[in-house]
Amino acid sequence: MSKEKAGFDAEFFVSPEERDPIKAAREPARALPKRFYEEAVAGPAEGGYGVFLDGRPVNTPARRPLVVPSQPLAEAIAAEWTKQGETIDPATMPLTKLVNSALDGVATQMADVEAEVVKYAASDLICYRAGEPESLAAAQCAAWDPLVAFARDQLGAKLALAEGVVFIEQPQEALDAIARALRQYVGEGPGAPLRLAALNVMTTLTGSAIIALAAALHQIDARTAWDAANVDEDWQMRAWGEDAEAMARRSSRFREFEAAATLSRHSTPD
Repeated sequence: MSKEKAGFDAEFFVSPEERDPIKAAREPARALPKRFYEEAVAGPAEGGYGVFLDGRPVNTPARRPLVVPSQPLAEAIAAEWTKQGETIDPATMPLTKLVNSALDGVATQMADVEAEVVKYAASDLICYRAGEPESLAAAQCAAWDPLVAFARDQLGAKLALAEGVVFIEQPQEALDAIARALRQYVGEGPGAPLRLAALNVMTTLTGSAIIALAAALHQIDARTAWDAANVDEDWQMRAWGEDAEAMARRSSRFREFEAAATLSRHSTPD
């Protein structure tokens, strides 16, 4: 999909953080581009499956072919394009944005991204427990103890737990085990950057490499993973009531998490 043929600036999918901040500050706010196509469909492409807008293949912002290993994943991406109205809003296309990021960014820095995920495990959310109130401590145990058991029994990582927010150093053996499990999950081939990008997003959104790995390895579903990551926030809402603005932000983050879970689920070849 070239700008000349399709009339669409592919760089619109590049986040402000990825652009030159000085240049971005000088630029006027970008209006949403108008929809320029009638039909978005998934179909076979060289190396896998692509998305086609009125027959023209979609590329990433870096002009790489947007090709994924499985047809269900291509269909899910095409569905985001189909749902666009008179304008194209990247904020409503988390899966497209994530695949772009995987193909243009993660694929070129796999080792660094893997190290970032393991770094989260060194101070994983599920390892820091409240001593009180009792109801919060119980909620954390109910949601997180099964994940600690998953790390121990299936990943070979025996995690140390702490009460409060004082940093506790995890055993190097546990971190090494998590790194091995991550590497095994990511694997090789064209789907590897997609799986790693999905895992990285799920980790950063939850604050937990263990929650992300449990979701990626199909030990828990996306909703269970999200609820586990938000135990503290849910407890506070029960105690003090919901905040509409905070809930809107949380819903937006969950859409990103769901997109990452979808990418993880469908990033192996058909």
